[in-house]
Amino acid sequence: MSVIFLSGPIGAGKTTVAKALLPLLPAPLSYIEGDNFWTFIRKGGECGLLEHFPVLVRSMTAAAVPFARSGFHVVIDFSIPPTFVETARKILKEVPFDFVLLRPGFEVCAERAASRKEGAISDRALLKNFYARFEEGGIEPICDDHADAESLARRIAEGLKQGLFRVP
Repeated sequence: MSVIFLSGPIGAGKTTVAKALLPLLPAPLSYIEGDNFWTFIRKGGECGLLEHFPVLVRSMTAAAVPFARSGFHVVIDFSIPPTFVETARKILKEVPFDFVLLRPGFEVCAERAASRKEGAISDRALLKNFYARFEEGGIEPICDDHADAESLARRIAEGLKQGLFRVP
Protein backbone atom coordinates (compact mmCIF):
# COMPACT_ATOMS: atom_id res chain seq x y z
CA MET A 1 0.00 0.00 0.00
CA SER A 2 1.27 3.40 -0.98
CA VAL A 3 0.35 6.56 -2.81
CA ILE A 4 2.44 7.53 -5.81
CA PHE A 5 2.19 11.12 -6.96
CA LEU A 6 3.10 11.38 -10.64
CA SER A 7 3.55 15.10 -10.97
CA GLY A 8 5.02 17.78 -13.16
CA PRO A 9 4.10 20.97 -14.96
CA ILE A 10 1.47 21.14 -17.67
CA GLY A 11 2.79 19.26 -20.72
CA ALA A 12 5.30 17.15 -18.78
CA GLY A 13 3.78 13.92 -20.12
CA LYS A 14 2.28 12.69 -16.84
CA THR A 15 -0.80 10.98 -18.26
CA THR A 16 1.10 9.38 -21.14
CA VAL A 17 3.73 8.05 -18.73
CA ALA A 18 1.02 6.94 -16.27
CA LYS A 19 -0.62 4.81 -18.98
CA ALA A 20 2.72 3.09 -19.60
CA LEU A 21 3.49 2.80 -15.86
CA LEU A 22 0.22 1.25 -14.65
CA PRO A 23 0.85 -2.19 -16.23
CA LEU A 24 4.28 -2.30 -14.54
CA LEU A 25 2.92 -1.81 -11.01
CA PRO A 26 1.64 -4.61 -8.75
CA ALA A 27 -2.02 -5.25 -7.99
CA PRO A 28 -4.18 -4.12 -6.37
CA LEU A 29 -3.84 -0.76 -8.07
CA SER A 30 -5.97 2.37 -8.20
CA TYR A 31 -5.51 5.29 -10.60
CA ILE A 32 -6.69 8.83 -9.92
CA GLU A 33 -6.52 11.06 -12.98
CA GLY A 34 -6.56 14.44 -11.30
CA ASP A 35 -7.91 16.35 -14.30
CA ASN A 36 -11.26 14.63 -13.63
CA PHE A 37 -11.51 16.56 -10.37
CA TRP A 38 -11.98 19.84 -12.29
CA THR A 39 -15.47 18.59 -13.24
CA PHE A 40 -16.43 18.47 -9.55
CA ILE A 41 -16.59 22.27 -9.49
CA ARG A 42 -19.89 23.36 -11.02
CA LYS A 43 -19.92 26.96 -9.87
CA GLY A 44 -16.73 28.58 -8.64
CA GLY A 45 -18.36 31.56 -6.98
CA GLU A 46 -16.45 34.81 -6.96
CA CYS A 47 -13.13 33.05 -7.65
CA GLY A 48 -11.85 31.74 -10.93
CA LEU A 49 -11.16 28.03 -11.34
CA LEU A 50 -7.44 28.37 -10.61
CA GLU A 51 -8.17 29.71 -7.14
CA HIS A 52 -9.78 26.32 -6.41
CA PHE A 53 -6.61 24.41 -7.35
CA PRO A 54 -5.55 23.78 -3.70
CA VAL A 55 -8.89 22.21 -2.76
CA LEU A 56 -8.69 19.93 -5.81
CA VAL A 57 -5.23 18.72 -4.83
CA ARG A 58 -6.25 18.13 -1.22
CA SER A 59 -9.43 16.32 -2.36
CA MET A 60 -7.68 13.89 -4.69
CA THR A 61 -5.07 13.17 -2.02
CA ALA A 62 -7.80 12.49 0.53
CA ALA A 63 -9.60 10.25 -2.01
CA ALA A 64 -6.48 8.06 -2.19
CA VAL A 65 -6.43 7.32 1.55
CA PRO A 66 -9.18 4.63 1.76
CA PHE A 67 -7.68 2.79 -1.22
CA ALA A 68 -4.17 2.83 0.26
CA ARG A 69 -5.42 1.77 3.70
CA SER A 70 -7.21 -1.14 1.97
CA GLY A 71 -3.93 -2.38 0.50
CA PHE A 72 -3.96 -0.64 -2.89
CA HIS A 73 -1.12 1.18 -4.54
CA VAL A 74 -2.64 4.46 -5.72
CA VAL A 75 -1.26 6.55 -8.58
CA ILE A 76 -2.32 10.20 -8.56
CA ASP A 77 -1.67 11.81 -11.95
CA PHE A 78 -1.85 15.60 -11.64
CA SER A 79 0.25 18.76 -11.69
CA ILE A 80 0.96 18.91 -7.96
CA PRO A 81 3.82 21.26 -7.04
CA PRO A 82 6.55 19.73 -4.86
CA THR A 83 5.80 22.26 -2.12
CA PHE A 84 2.59 20.24 -1.51
CA VAL A 85 4.58 17.39 0.08
CA GLU A 86 4.14 18.80 3.61
CA THR A 87 0.37 19.01 3.15
CA ALA A 88 0.26 15.53 1.61
CA ARG A 89 1.99 14.12 4.69
CA LYS A 90 -0.69 15.66 6.93
CA ILE A 91 -3.51 14.24 4.80
CA LEU A 92 -1.98 10.79 4.27
CA LYS A 93 -0.73 10.46 7.87
CA GLU A 94 0.82 6.97 8.16
CA VAL A 95 0.31 6.02 4.50
CA PRO A 96 3.68 5.75 2.73
CA PHE A 97 4.03 7.84 -0.41
CA ASP A 98 6.31 8.52 -3.30
CA PHE A 99 6.62 11.74 -5.28
CA VAL A 100 7.76 11.35 -8.88
CA LEU A 101 8.44 14.69 -10.57
CA LEU A 102 8.60 14.76 -14.36
CA ARG A 103 10.09 18.05 -15.53
CA PRO A 104 11.17 18.23 -19.14
CA GLY A 105 12.44 21.61 -20.32
CA PHE A 106 10.01 24.51 -20.47
CA GLU A 107 9.93 24.60 -24.28
CA VAL A 108 8.95 20.91 -24.44
CA CYS A 109 6.13 21.46 -21.94
CA ALA A 110 4.90 24.62 -23.69
CA GLU A 111 4.83 22.88 -27.08
CA ARG A 112 2.91 19.91 -25.68
CA ALA A 113 0.46 22.15 -23.78
CA ALA A 114 -0.29 24.16 -26.92
CA SER A 115 -0.79 21.08 -29.10
CA ARG A 116 -3.26 19.22 -26.86
CA LYS A 117 -6.44 18.07 -28.58
CA GLU A 118 -8.50 18.97 -25.51
CA GLY A 119 -7.65 21.81 -23.17
CA ALA A 120 -4.83 23.31 -25.24
CA ILE A 121 -2.99 26.09 -23.38
CA SER A 122 -0.89 28.55 -25.34
CA ASP A 123 -0.53 31.39 -22.80
CA ARG A 124 3.24 31.24 -22.34
CA ALA A 125 3.25 33.61 -19.35
CA LEU A 126 0.75 31.41 -17.50
CA LEU A 127 2.72 28.29 -18.41
CA LYS A 128 6.03 29.87 -17.36
CA ASN A 129 4.63 30.93 -13.97
CA PHE A 130 3.16 27.48 -13.37
CA TYR A 131 6.36 25.75 -14.55
CA ALA A 132 8.36 27.74 -11.97
CA ARG A 133 6.31 26.08 -9.19
CA PHE A 134 7.97 22.76 -10.14
CA GLU A 135 11.47 24.15 -9.67
CA GLU A 136 10.81 24.64 -5.93
CA GLY A 137 10.46 22.21 -3.06
CA GLY A 138 13.60 20.10 -3.08
CA ILE A 139 12.25 17.08 -5.01
CA GLU A 140 14.78 15.68 -7.49
CA PRO A 141 13.08 15.78 -10.92
CA ILE A 142 13.35 13.50 -13.91
CA CYS A 143 14.48 15.96 -16.58
CA ASP A 144 14.55 14.19 -19.93
CA ASP A 145 13.35 15.95 -23.08
CA HIS A 146 13.90 12.94 -25.33
CA ALA A 147 12.85 9.77 -23.47
CA ASP A 148 9.67 8.04 -24.60
CA ALA A 149 6.87 7.24 -22.16
CA GLU A 150 7.68 3.53 -21.98
CA SER A 151 11.32 4.06 -21.00
CA LEU A 152 10.33 6.68 -18.42
CA ALA A 153 7.71 4.29 -17.02
CA ARG A 154 10.30 1.51 -16.69
CA ARG A 155 12.72 3.93 -15.02
CA ILE A 156 10.02 5.05 -12.57
CA ALA A 157 8.89 1.48 -11.80
CA GLU A 158 12.48 0.49 -11.02
CA GLY A 159 12.98 3.62 -8.91
CA LEU A 160 9.82 2.86 -6.95
CA LYS A 161 11.11 -0.66 -6.21
CA GLN A 162 14.38 0.83 -4.98
CA GLY A 163 12.66 3.48 -2.86
CA LEU A 164 14.21 6.34 -4.83
CA PHE A 165 11.03 8.46 -4.78
CA ARG A 166 9.87 7.70 -1.22
CA VAL A 167 9.08 10.76 0.87
CA PRO A 168 10.31 10.30 4.46
